[in-house]
Amino acid sequence: MTRVLIAGGGIGGLTAALSLHAAGIDAVVVESARRIEPLGVGMNLLPHGVRELMELGLGDDLADIGVATGEHMFCDSAGDELFTEPRGLAQGYRWPQYSVHRGELHLMLLERVRERLGADAVRTGTRLLDFTEGPDTVRVRVTDRATDAVETLEADALVGADGLHSTVRAQLHPDEGPLSWSGQRMWRGVAEGVPPFLTGRSMVIAHDGTASLVAYPIGRDRTNWVCLVRVGEPGPLPEDGTVDAVDDHRTGQLKEVLAHYEGWSLGWLDVPELLERSDRILEYPMVDREPLAAWGRGRVTLLGDAAHPMYPAGANGASQAVLDARVLAYELAQADGDTVSALAAYERTRLPASTEVVQAGRMMERAGGMLLNREQLTFITEMYRQKADGEVTELNARPSLTPPGRS
Repeated sequence: MTRVLIAGGGIGGLTAALSLHAAGIDAVVVESARRIEPLGVGMNLLPHGVRELMELGLGDDLADIGVATGEHMFCDSAGDELFTEPRGLAQGYRWPQYSVHRGELHLMLLERVRERLGADAVRTGTRLLDFTEGPDTVRVRVTDRATDAVETLEADALVGADGLHSTVRAQLHPDEGPLSWSGQRMWRGVAEGVPPFLTGRSMVIAHDGTASLVAYPIGRDRTNWVCLVRVGEPGPLPEDGTVDAVDDHRTGQLKEVLAHYEGWSLGWLDVPELLERSDRILEYPMVDREPLAAWGRGRVTLLGDAAHPMYPAGANGASQAVLDARVLAYELAQADGDTVSALAAYERTRLPASTEVVQAGRMMERAGGMLLNREQLTFITEMYRQKADGEVTELNARPSLTPPGRS
C-alpha cells in the first residue's frame, strides 16, 4: 500500500513528493496529463518558497534556471517611477527571489522526483475518478487515459494537488459554486530578444488606472510579461458564456491586447514591441475562490491551487504550494504513524496562513486598479509583505521545516 498518494503532478504535487521522500515517507504521484511538458510562461518564487526548495537540495538547479530579482519598480504608463522596493537578498532575506519559466521549473522538479523516488514515482496519463475513505485507508479509483482501464489504489493518505479545477476538492466540497472573478482579463506571454531594462534584474509594474503591465526577465534573453485590463465587475465567474472559462492554455490574440497598450512607451521599454516579440499569448480571466473553512477530512486533504487558488497580484501561488508541501511532510514525519492527526495539524498550520495570502492578494488587485502615489504604494506593498511574505527577521530566524534527523 502506498503511504501517500498525490493527485496532480504540478509544482505543488512534485514538491510534496520530494518533501515526503526527504522525510522518509513513500509517495506516488498520479497525473492526468499523458506527458509533462514545459508549458506556461514566467513566474516568481519568493524567498520563503526558495528557502524550502534550497533545503531540498535544489539551490544549484534554481540558480541555473532563474534570475535573482533585485527590485520591483512601480511606474506609470510613461515610465515615470513611483516607488521602488528591493527584493530577495537586497531586502535582507537570506534567500533570493527567483524569476523563472514555469515549464523549466516544472521539468526540473519532475527530473529530481524520478531521480530520487524512481522512474515509476510519477504515473502520467492517470486520471483520478473518485475516492472512498475508510478507517485505515483511502481507496482511490483512477483510469488509464490510454486504455480506459480503471484501477483502485490504496493509500494511507490522499493529497489533492490537482489545481484550480480539482477533482478531489469537488468531491470534498460539492456545493461550492462558481469561481470568484476579479473583473479583470489577463494576457501573458514571453518575449524573445528584448534588450535588458533598468538593472537587468528588475520587475516593472506599470499602470494607468485602467490597464496594468508586469514585466521581468526570466533568463536566456527572455522577458515575461503580464497584461491586466478590467473588463467587468467583480463577482462570481459568469457561466453563461459571456466570460471565457479558465483555461491555462487558451491562446489570446495580439491585436486584442495591443489595443489597450498602443500608447505605452516607458522610455526604457517599448511595450507594444515587447508584446509583438511573443510567439504565443495566453489569455484567461483572473479568478480565485472564497477560502474554505476546512480543506479536507480524515485521510484526505488539499494542497496548492486546489486548496487556496489566489490572484497573481503578489506572485505568491507557487511559493505557497511549496510551503504546503514542506509543512505536510513535516507533520506526517512527526506524527508517529497517526496520519489523520498529521493532516489535521497540517491544515491548522497552513489554512489560516494561506487564507491571509488570498485576502492580501485581493487587496493588491483592488489597489492595482487605482493611480497611487509613492506613499500609498509603500503602505500597500508593506502590508502585503507582512501578511503574505513574512517579516524578513521572522523568516530568517524561523527553524527549518526539515524533520529532525533528516538534514
